[in-house]
Amino acid sequence: MFKDIIIKGARQHNLKGINVTIPRHKLVVITGLSGSGKSSLAFDTLYAEGQRRYVESLSSYARQFLDQMQKPDVEHIEGLSPAIAIEQRTAGSNPRSTVATTTEIYDYLRLLYAHIGKPHCPKCGVAIKGQSAEAICEKIITLPPNRKMMLLAPYVIGRKGEQKDILDKLKRDGFVRARIDGEIYELDGKLPKLEKNIRHSIEAVVDRLVTGKTESSRLNDSIELALRCGEGVITVLLENPEDKKGKWTEEQISEQLACVKCGISFGQLAPRNFSFNSPYGACPTCNGLGTQLIFDPEMVIPDPGRTIKQGAIPPWRRGPRRLMIYYKHLLRCIAEHFGIEDMVTMPFKDIPKNVRDVLLNGSGDDIIKFDYWRSGKMHKLAKPFEGILKNLQRRYLETESEDVRERLKKYMARRCCPECKGNRLRPESLAVKVGDIGIHKYNELTVADADSFFEKLKLNDEEKTIAHEVIREIRSRLSFLKDVGLSYLNLNRESGTLSGGEAQRIRLATQIGSGLTGVLYILDEPSIGLHQKDNVKLLNTLEKLRDTGNTVIVVEHDLDTIRRADYVLDLGPGAGRHGGELVAAGTPKEVEKTKASITGKYLSGERTVPLPSKRIKGDGKCLSIEGAEHNNLKKINVKIPLGTFCCITGVSGSGKSSLIDDTLRVALDRHFKIGTGIPGKHKKISGLDNIHKVIVIDQSPIGRTPRSNPATYTDAFGIIRDLYAKLPESKMRGYKSGRFSFNVKGGRCEECHGDGMKKIEMQFLPEVYVTCSACRGRRFNRETLSVLFKGRSIADVLEMTVTDAADFFSAIPKLHRKLKTLDEVGLGYIHLGQPATTLSGGEAQRVKLSAELARIPRGHTLYILDEPTTGLHIADVEKLLEVLMRLRDQGNTVLVVEHNLELIKTADYIIDLGPEGGDKGGQLVAEGTPEQVAKNPKSFTGQFLSEILKK
Repeated sequence: MFKDIIIKGARQHNLKGINVTIPRHKLVVITGLSGSGKSSLAFDTLYAEGQRRYVESLSSYARQFLDQMQKPDVEHIEGLSPAIAIEQRTAGSNPRSTVATTTEIYDYLRLLYAHIGKPHCPKCGVAIKGQSAEAICEKIITLPPNRKMMLLAPYVIGRKGEQKDILDKLKRDGFVRARIDGEIYELDGKLPKLEKNIRHSIEAVVDRLVTGKTESSRLNDSIELALRCGEGVITVLLENPEDKKGKWTEEQISEQLACVKCGISFGQLAPRNFSFNSPYGACPTCNGLGTQLIFDPEMVIPDPGRTIKQGAIPPWRRGPRRLMIYYKHLLRCIAEHFGIEDMVTMPFKDIPKNVRDVLLNGSGDDIIKFDYWRSGKMHKLAKPFEGILKNLQRRYLETESEDVRERLKKYMARRCCPECKGNRLRPESLAVKVGDIGIHKYNELTVADADSFFEKLKLNDEEKTIAHEVIREIRSRLSFLKDVGLSYLNLNRESGTLSGGEAQRIRLATQIGSGLTGVLYILDEPSIGLHQKDNVKLLNTLEKLRDTGNTVIVVEHDLDTIRRADYVLDLGPGAGRHGGELVAAGTPKEVEKTKASITGKYLSGERTVPLPSKRIKGDGKCLSIEGAEHNNLKKINVKIPLGTFCCITGVSGSGKSSLIDDTLRVALDRHFKIGTGIPGKHKKISGLDNIHKVIVIDQSPIGRTPRSNPATYTDAFGIIRDLYAKLPESKMRGYKSGRFSFNVKGGRCEECHGDGMKKIEMQFLPEVYVTCSACRGRRFNRETLSVLFKGRSIADVLEMTVTDAADFFSAIPKLHRKLKTLDEVGLGYIHLGQPATTLSGGEAQRVKLSAELARIPRGHTLYILDEPTTGLHIADVEKLLEVLMRLRDQGNTVLVVEHNLELIKTADYIIDLGPEGGDKGGQLVAEGTPEQVAKNPKSFTGQFLSEILKK
């Protein structure tokens, strides 16, 4: 049995053939400057090789269904266990994925509600009871007379398979007809071939009757037979003479579940009745999404201060000329109908409310006379006006043009489904209760409250026996979520709205729940997005994972995590080509004593992020948010001093994103007319006129394809291409700037279309990317590469690191400024041509920040940043602070949502929300300078700040 993982000659990316020994069954932290090679060692070497070896142990048939990783550039690794990577990435944008579904809590909830849930009538709310054969008979006798009717016995409901045995059984039992997937067939005739992998429903036709003309004894016998064959369930089909298409009404009646008062009944409960991904449980109106895409009045009329003539109704201003003229006549006729001659020339908000309502929602039954010219003829008609919103909805549904649909989608918003009220399920499913609450109400609880619910739940002995194992599974998962600092999350929170750190900790909780041992877990900065208070819980969880017999390797910059580690690897000494070496290895105390280790200096306290010499009070003006109550915010009033470096702090789930992202940011977008979203609920936001521009620098990718890179995003590549186009060689050959682009024909290599690589499908082996044989990975053709600047081709420039490129182009001020700012935000190690898809969220954010810094300063700009220290070593945080302070000193306001205390302590002003997360948060706990917040006993941020300010 190996005691250590031994790595020899690791050369992946910038690693310089390092030899590393990692103790097994320990908590190991890999740290170092940004770009020093931490991820190259942890993920691209250790994880890649562990995963590759596991997949290669499988059969060739199994391998073709799995993603396989390339063999890393390493001489030898021994003592390696099967590896699981828990990376810091968002959880995807599938609206059907929630915290409960991701952790499998919802699957167990469905089991719980199906087996011990008490059904209630969705109309009157009374507990539902079963109907006897006599009660069903009495109900049918009271139906209108002379209508054809069929009694059906369900044999198969939504089950996969060819169902030949069922059809044969029906014939043997003497049935003549059956309804198969909604169609009636004679069993002796030609029957449809049922696909094996598709769900089917089969019902036997027990009797065909006419209401009012059938003896009660026959009816009763038929009902009893149908109930017996359908295992207590019967389907009644009744002719509907009012339906022009001849569609019959259908009702399923159960011996067990029915409301006598409302006449509502439904079948035996099953887990699928509570699944919003199944047609048996999902709300039919929104298909289980809980929301509908509808035209929003505030987006259709974004500026009510404009007149109709000035374009108050943007979606009615674009389209075919004939349609625009038609709309113009419609509006004229509506104005005449209501006697408002100047309706199209008055501000939309000044049009009488009743007329505005007609314009948006239609005239209902009110008839309006319309006349308009078409094809040289006057057309007259009198009809109700459908309304702008319904008109747009109809056009959206009827158009076959994707362009029109995309254009109209700009005026739509996701709104709560009017049928299920956002609860995703059918009314019958929502009416089933456990402990007096439905599954949707339980799903609205936070993780902490959901766990407490079971402590108060009272069950009888039979229910306890049935539910014991299910409840144990649910509570164990809730416990793991609490352990990783996610107590504040609601179970129905969509996965796409989670931060990368939250999504990673959910995956971590899921892994802990799996109970695996002997596994190599590799985590990427799990402390991201965590308040220092919650970080203690996370570290306890990592130690628990280690103590169950696993090796836990964490890529991390957080000093508390490093101090709690059993073993630390510090890579460096610099970034990019200046990194990739093992600077220090050992216990945290041993790393502290290593003079060459920058991390060691911060651990020992020899080096710290300096406090500012003075706190800036700003320009005296402020941005004021009053009565904010979005999500868990408790009608708070917040003032953000302008001209300062301001930090929004608080424990995870305290309401920071609700206040800044969902309320302030959306309101600013509307104010500057760069967005039409609806801000979170609030009373008023004042001081917007004191800001000339708002720039949000988030962690979304700078591009969706590998063709996007830092050089293209910052416009540096455009300057470089222009430079190469102006060289004498280019002028002589007639080369323009486009010749030096790998996105267009002419200068790029056409063999690989400017990618530099070619993909080869290998079926059960991993896809192989081979260097293009024509350009040898250079992306451009030979003629383009022959144009040189200072001895370097355009391809050579793209392969340079930012630091090298800044030196190379030092004589070109405009280009040098852009590259220098990239270096200043800690990105000197990345390559100019590095694909955007390979950049982390923190790196993408800093590329955006550098692009803004490179612009000519204008002042009075509000910069909003969300956790800009993500992925940064403390030494890099110092660099970042210099950049942020420079922005502030240019007369701008820098607003940062942050947990990193090293950055928070340097702020001019802090707004601390809390005191806890979820329902226990959303309050303004403290505000003021770091020193003032540190003295507030109610502030958790203050408690940790007071310690760090003493150092």
